[in-house]
Amino acid sequence: MSNSQGSTANVIAAICSFVIPGLGQLVQGRLLAAFFYFVTIGTCYFFQALVLPLIIGAILHLICIISAARFQPRT
Repeated sequence: MSNSQGSTANVIAAICSFVIPGLGQLVQGRLLAAFFYFVTIGTCYFFQALVLPLIIGAILHLICIISAARFQPRT
């Protein structure tokens, strides 16, 4: 199975990242990216009462989903 943009694996990873930030990267085996997204977005959502972290978290969450959807492993 090719892992090109739009492949089934990337769609599943994007859905996983939508549910839990960083989970899609974890499914793809990108541990450092998964940890970064989970901690950063989780922290932003934790401080959502301050509004600005909520906006930053939402933007990073969207970037996380797009990153999982567009991932192409090096060959």
